[in-house]
Amino acid sequence: MAQSRLEKIGTIVTRTEGLLRAGAMKWDERPLWYDVVKAFPPKEEPRFDRPAPNVKVRPIFYAEDKIRAKYYKHSSAQYMVNMADTKTKTPSQHFVEIYQKLGTQGALDEGRVFETAQELLGERLKELKLERITVGKTPAPKASSSSPVTSTSDPVEKGKLVDMQDIFKD
Repeated sequence: MAQSRLEKIGTIVTRTEGLLRAGAMKWDERPLWYDVVKAFPPKEEPRFDRPAPNVKVRPIFYAEDKIRAKYYKHSSAQYMVNMADTKTKTPSQHFVEIYQKLGTQGALDEGRVFETAQELLGERLKELKLERITVGKTPAPKASSSSPVTSTSDPVEKGKLVDMQDIFKD
């Protein structure tokens, strides 16, 4: 009844069949893949001593992957991203869009495009944050590229500056 547990003897399918036949594994407790393998058996038996096929692996990198890697390498900001939210773009997606738009204009070299894209990304993220904060309220004025919002009369900007001593004061 006891079969060898050594992976060199038999395949995983034959060992599972042996467990089912011997009653060591109940039919209802069989692995999920067992029915699939029985219905669609592989062309070649999956044995340990079978040589690996010599298949050329195609590169799957895209141009934006290089841009994104450079962004993460030089970016010091850490952002939380909700992976379940597919409608909202991540900061790296915004950066890639800005970088590609600047790159197609052709007026700047690659280093300057990267720096400009980082600056524009910071502005865009500030605008998006203000939009999220002011949902349902009157929208806050958007920052222009020449003059950023520095007014302290804006309640959104005031909320950013909090003195810890004022919080714990009696």
